[in-house]
Amino acid sequence: MDLVVGLRGEARERVTADNTAIKYGSGSVAVYATPAMIGLMEKAALSSVDPLLPAGQATVGTRLDVKHLAATPLGLTVVARSELVEVDGRRLVFRVEAYDDREKVGEGIHERFVITLDKFLQRAAAKEQA
Repeated sequence: MDLVVGLRGEARERVTADNTAIKYGSGSVAVYATPAMIGLMEKAALSSVDPLLPAGQATVGTRLDVKHLAATPLGLTVVARSELVEVDGRRLVFRVEAYDDREKVGEGIHERFVITLDKFLQRAAAKEQA
């Protein structure tokens, strides 16, 4: 694997009625939802490493420690950025941040694990049999 500290990723989306706290059920205000911001941060992180993995491998999110610092209203764009800050075997740790058109709106740490898809899906499918 070519996963080295310093890899960066980015993801962006416009705030619409489909990604507000109301739509996610995480609040009663029509502003960018915390779960949407977290998903965007995860997307930024995986975009930097998943393309470098061998066929049959991917990453899954396992930990988040994120602060949502400011509200983003409808119409603005949110950009999430990630930087790989630690590689410990299959465990990857990212520093993540999110900005809207005006200011930083989120920051934190995100952890992902490299998985072998076949094994991962077999374990998940085994739960259906129980």
